[in-house]
Amino acid sequence: MSGANSSSLTPGFFILNGVPGLEAAHIWISLPFCLMYIVAVLGSCGLIYLISHEEALHRPMYYFLALLSFTDVSLCTTTVPNMLCIFWFNLRQIDFNACLAQMFFVHMLTGMESGVLMLMALDRYVAICYPLRYASILTNPVIAKAGLATFVRSVMLIIPFTFLTKHLPYCQGNLIPHTYCDHMSVAKVSCGYIKVNAIYGLMVALLIGVFDICCISVSYAMILQAVVSLSSADARHKAFSTCTSHICAIVITYVPAFFTFFTHRFGGHNIPHHIHIIVANLYLLLPPTMNPIIYGVKTKQIRESVFKFLLGERLALPKTNDA
Repeated sequence: MSGANSSSLTPGFFILNGVPGLEAAHIWISLPFCLMYIVAVLGSCGLIYLISHEEALHRPMYYFLALLSFTDVSLCTTTVPNMLCIFWFNLRQIDFNACLAQMFFVHMLTGMESGVLMLMALDRYVAICYPLRYASILTNPVIAKAGLATFVRSVMLIIPFTFLTKHLPYCQGNLIPHTYCDHMSVAKVSCGYIKVNAIYGLMVALLIGVFDICCISVSYAMILQAVVSLSSADARHKAFSTCTSHICAIVITYVPAFFTFFTHRFGGHNIPHHIHIIVANLYLLLPPTMNPIIYGVKTKQIRESVFKFLLGERLALPKTNDA
């Protein structure tokens, strides 16, 4: 199809249908999502505030956690307010370019989240395997460059999604059976050739998700080897306990992500569509909601900082070695 024809078949807006088949339950569905969003925003912003103001938390591990929290709160803010407008006020219309912008930020931020989790695994590897060189290896400039590289990687790989989707012809209507603009959900509305979109989406998943998981797996294999070699059971427990929060964050991030990705592309036709939509929303909301809780409960220094803030104490917290 020519560029002129493709341009003439570009809709002015899309209609987001929410959770198809459960329209009558939209209000009830919105309540847990709204609660999760509030917890995610308060928890993530609280972590960022604590890390920025407490000198005891000015360490690589917590800098990466602050970056993860910023990514999390940005990710859920990209989708949840618009989703709640669909559920509460039936405001389902979204401008074509706004839809593309939302699609870009959703995928860019999920790629960024995966990259930060990978950096946090490398941080734990250095802390446990090279404790004496931890501070000299992960300096502030190194942390800043690693974060910037993760951001640039995500932006450069996701930008083509926008161009590929923008130039598709849309002659099958403008109804998207979703609560937000997802790349393949938008592409499937098109009557054009979307195999390129599907192939490029798979390639991006390999370059971001699979690469990050491989790095995380290698890091933890080497961590496990180092921990097992320790002579003291107490030392082994203490070393591995510093990783439990991160392992929990990995599980709650990648399990719904893999479910959404593989069922969307390689099957899942026997799974009701509303289950796909709900899991896709949990994929964006569950990590931002749970990460502040997990790190707040399992990390001693963060607990102490929270107590200090709540009790109004002015005493400086002792800086302890996380390794």
